[in-house]
Amino acid sequence: MDTNNKLTRYLAQNAPVKAITIEAAGIVQEAHRIHSTSPTATAALGRTLMAASMMGGVLKEAGASVTLRIKGDGPLGTVLAVSDNAGNVRGYAENPTVDVERHHPGKLNVGAAVGKHGSLTVIKDLNLKEPYVGTVPLISGEIAEDITGYFAVSEQVPTACALGVLVEPDGSVSQAAGYFISLLPGADDAVIDKLEAGIQRVGAVTEAIQRLGSMDAVVRDILSDFTLDLLEEMPVAYRCYCSHERVSQALISLGAEELAAMQDEPEATEVSCQFCDKAYRFDKDDLAALIRQSR
Repeated sequence: MDTNNKLTRYLAQNAPVKAITIEAAGIVQEAHRIHSTSPTATAALGRTLMAASMMGGVLKEAGASVTLRIKGDGPLGTVLAVSDNAGNVRGYAENPTVDVERHHPGKLNVGAAVGKHGSLTVIKDLNLKEPYVGTVPLISGEIAEDITGYFAVSEQVPTACALGVLVEPDGSVSQAAGYFISLLPGADDAVIDKLEAGIQRVGAVTEAIQRLGSMDAVVRDILSDFTLDLLEEMPVAYRCYCSHERVSQALISLGAEELAAMQDEPEATEVSCQFCDKAYRFDKDDLAALIRQSR
């Protein structure tokens, strides 16, 4: 297992508390490579990818997926991530090369890039007739706070969320990690107080993992008042499921008229995947076959 890319799930023995952590430097570095993201865009997309991975990794249904879509009024535009039920994730930022002024040297201003006004939408496709869709207003654009707000409002599950990406001066990703810690029914004020004290004591996740060495150590430090059982550890990756067949189906959905207009162009049609930047080429004969299928 690549220890830079894994989800780990925990359950407290002596309190109604569960946790999931992610270490994902490799995933966020791959997203940076594919999309040539600026440092701030790397941090914003990385946080969104990690949140989606943790939300997807707990789904039980085979073939289920979670989509996170953040639409703020900042220059970054829409940030989107999709996870399968194994926590494998893919995503993009609408304007990946945009950067903004730092909070202070070394502190990326993700909130300014995303924007403080807008929405966070979570789409859970559980292979039912209709997907579950929940939308909440953005709180800060820093993403972790917005995810926390989503859980409180849409799922009514008190959840502490922390997400951190450390980007080096050369643009590479040296650290990416995060956690969700959720209270289960029956959690009393004493449990809440202990959790809040642990979160405050340990501090920001990127500094904590540098200091303690792993997310396992971080979450055990936060929840040091409880006895934690490690339930599951699973590898995750940046994974795109695009294919020539899937792109063909997307083109067919445009209709015969639109496909005919593409066929009239002098050059072959090229379609690039938003998630992995792979290009698919369709010449006039390919388009003719798609037109027949569309009819």
